[in-house]
Amino acid sequence: MLQLNRKNVAAYREQWEDAGIKTYNFSDSEVIEKTGSKPQWLHFGGGNIFRAFIARLQQELLERNLAATGIIVATTHNKEVITKLYRPYDNLSVAVTMHANGDFTKKIIGNITEALVCDSAEKDDWQRLKEIIAAPSLQIVSFTITEKAYKLKDHNGNYFEDAAEDMKKGPENPQSPMGCITSLLYTRYKGGGQPIAFLSLDNCSHNGDKIKEAVLHFAETWEKNKLICSGFSAYINDKNKVAFPWSMIDKITPQPSEKVRIHLKKCGFKNADAIHTEKSECSLFVNAEKTEYLVIEDKFPNGRPPLEKAGVIFTDKDTVDKIEHMKVCTCLNPLHTALAVYGCLLGYTLIADEMKDAELKKFIELIGYKEGLPVVTDPKVLNPKKFIDEVIKERFNNPNVPDTPQRIASDTSQKVGIRFGETIKAHGKKAAELEYIPLAIAGWCRYLLGIDDAGNVFTPSPDPLLKYLQDNLTGIKVGEPDTAKGKLTEILSNKNIFGINLYEVDLGKKVEKYFGELISGKNAVRNVLKKYVR
Repeated sequence: MLQLNRKNVAAYREQWEDAGIKTYNFSDSEVIEKTGSKPQWLHFGGGNIFRAFIARLQQELLERNLAATGIIVATTHNKEVITKLYRPYDNLSVAVTMHANGDFTKKIIGNITEALVCDSAEKDDWQRLKEIIAAPSLQIVSFTITEKAYKLKDHNGNYFEDAAEDMKKGPENPQSPMGCITSLLYTRYKGGGQPIAFLSLDNCSHNGDKIKEAVLHFAETWEKNKLICSGFSAYINDKNKVAFPWSMIDKITPQPSEKVRIHLKKCGFKNADAIHTEKSECSLFVNAEKTEYLVIEDKFPNGRPPLEKAGVIFTDKDTVDKIEHMKVCTCLNPLHTALAVYGCLLGYTLIADEMKDAELKKFIELIGYKEGLPVVTDPKVLNPKKFIDEVIKERFNNPNVPDTPQRIASDTSQKVGIRFGETIKAHGKKAAELEYIPLAIAGWCRYLLGIDDAGNVFTPSPDPLLKYLQDNLTGIKVGEPDTAKGKLTEILSNKNIFGINLYEVDLGKKVEKYFGELISGKNAVRNVLKKYVR
């Protein structure tokens, strides 16, 4: 009976509530009409954190009569997310909060009113996106498209093929994610240049700058090549016209849990099965931990919803920077990455189970408390010590959160520069005294071999630099430490990966030493942890 569509929710609201799945209290038709005619918020990236956190915040405002419109979602990379996950189910989803005591809180997210494919080849969707971006009412264009989507070049400094083509051909039929985004912004510029905020909510350092750099690069190239009218770059650079606020977002939203799937089916929810797309496996429910933080630089030249009433912290850029450094460089992300690579090596498939491992738990405590906290700046609005206490004592060890080291290990090459490199820089001349951060880096290099501590072969998680990294490690054999001589040099000296040359701060040789011990034979990873984690 509980089929996920607006007609069913309206007709069987009492049954949904009796099943423990909370519905929403606003009028579908009214919100859809107002959002369609006078859109205020367009979001790119319809994944887990958007449905579990960002969309839910605006829904809370709607339910409290603090907002009148919902959110329009678009995707730049996986058309089938729109055609299979959103549209057939009236853009609804179920957000499930996983409590540490084993309980689940469930709520229908109903404020997403349209779902579009951001692809110039999809003519109807593309035209609709141009209409939305040109609307004077539009206040926010937000993003959760991952850090790599903002990049225009590979690790060798060469443009990706689609980005290079877009730069040559101009804004008419773009192919790359940032080419499409810039083309849409150009539509707004041509329509009168109304103000707008481009808000990155991706989990990366100075995220607002990353999207601005990409958009501005396209704009300047197009202007230089006379592919567009002049003034577009000036519009992007005018802070009173186009803002690129920094933000820090934090909420663990793992892949759909089978435990949650079974629970929802027992509740009578008929759409709990996985939905397969060409690029991913999705579900109509999204599960997440209870803890969440969103801190945003308050820079919105066309106004914004009162999201502070839903728990968002609005502040200045300097405070966002401090909080982002606190979280990404010290109090959470470095610990997650260390657990991820060592968890894969030791055969773990659940972060919560790793927290029962005395050496791994002690390892991340040493990275966080001993090597991170001494150089972190207190942002005042959040306390670093309390934050890290919450991560270690409550969040990582929540057995109800099905987060895996394999998921966290994805794209590690794109993360280590921030998660470890910034703390290394902060230690300055004393960086050479660090023990546990270089041990984490050595563990990542060991992980790249794709052989666990028991000698079993495994497939490392997706990473854009995986081939490059593994090519540099060719010939290294577990059980033969001498085969590693000179093999790590190019990786550890690569400033594009770590933000620094590890040899220049006297850590390269230390990482090499740890790595040699980690590949000394079976069970070497466990023995190294026992030796150094104390």
